[in-house]
Amino acid sequence: MQTTNKRIQTIDGMRGLSLFGILVANMLIFQYGMWGKDEIDFFSLSKVDLVGLEFIKILVEGSFMPIFTFLFGYGMIKMKHSLVNKGKKVKRHFARRALFLLVIGILHSTFLWEGDILMFYGIMGFFLLLFLKRKKKTMLIWGVALFVLTPFLGYGNLEETARERDVLESYVVESIDVYATGGYSEILSFRNGEVPLILPEYAYVIILLLSPLLSAPLFLFGMYAAENNLFTQPKEEAFLYKIGALTLVPVGILLKSSDLLSFSKNWVGVADLLGANLLALGYICSFGLLYVYAGNSSLLRGFEAVGKLSFTNYLMQTVICTTIYYGYGLGQFGKLGVLNGFFVCIGIYFIQYVVSKWYLSHFKTGPFEKVIRVWTYLSFKGRVKENKAVNLPKEITV
Repeated sequence: MQTTNKRIQTIDGMRGLSLFGILVANMLIFQYGMWGKDEIDFFSLSKVDLVGLEFIKILVEGSFMPIFTFLFGYGMIKMKHSLVNKGKKVKRHFARRALFLLVIGILHSTFLWEGDILMFYGIMGFFLLLFLKRKKKTMLIWGVALFVLTPFLGYGNLEETARERDVLESYVVESIDVYATGGYSEILSFRNGEVPLILPEYAYVIILLLSPLLSAPLFLFGMYAAENNLFTQPKEEAFLYKIGALTLVPVGILLKSSDLLSFSKNWVGVADLLGANLLALGYICSFGLLYVYAGNSSLLRGFEAVGKLSFTNYLMQTVICTTIYYGYGLGQFGKLGVLNGFFVCIGIYFIQYVVSKWYLSHFKTGPFEKVIRVWTYLSFKGRVKENKAVNLPKEITV
């Protein structure tokens, strides 16, 4: 397998396109809060907004973050190939990278926004060290096994008590006032204060222990895809993309619609989680098809630019959206509605699309991308140094 330092356009474009889906899903948290988005009755939405909410929950929520996990795993393997090719220790670089994501995630969730995902990626970075040097067949077997089994792990029909329901409702009502009218310090105190426990404490311990396993399949599929050099030759892989898109997208949508289709209540949770991951894989194949039929499009170059700056763009989405919705900014928390919130997403993403293209025409690396590279490689240039004494062939077998 050849290993090169050339970026893979399909992967960058997929990352950039996915960032829009992540913004749309996160907009529900920005607008209604981590708990309030699932207690939407407190916000008196119009019928149009309620329909829009269902579309987002089925087509977007829970199905774009798995794409990023896939890409995270893919990137780990490509980074491993580069490090091995230059005679560097692999795990110490990944440990530093995971530590950086963990710290930035803690700071992000503490001082800016409750919906942070970077901290989780930092944790998963350490967990995935277990698979980094495994054979690709091992990655696939573990990925498939966990993909099939994890929707059933720890699943149960845990009903909240009347007291827990009252606590949750009081919290949501208070959050509406605090986020819409509070200053930065008031929101900071509320966000980092006591949160309602709507499940027994042991349930949260189980969820914490199982969370790496629940998310591992897409990470492992991404690692397997990178080991097989997939998504580097879209036209040659077109048939694979078509099969994946035509089967996984409709099946994923069907499973995620289980609540609306009157599936058994005992199976809704399983169907939703399984459907979210299948839909994510279907979207990945659909994105691949874009490069089959429009690989030379200047439009895709813009998505690639957003993807190359995904770390910076993700953090900037937090800054922009909290400024729009929180009391220390425009104070629009819970006021705009789902449809208008979607238009806000389009506006924000369009700005990031234009700015990302402009930025990369003047600079090689985004600001936060630069910082993480400097820390990971312990080099102010943000590049791994080759060992002069090591003379490895350019082609290696992994």
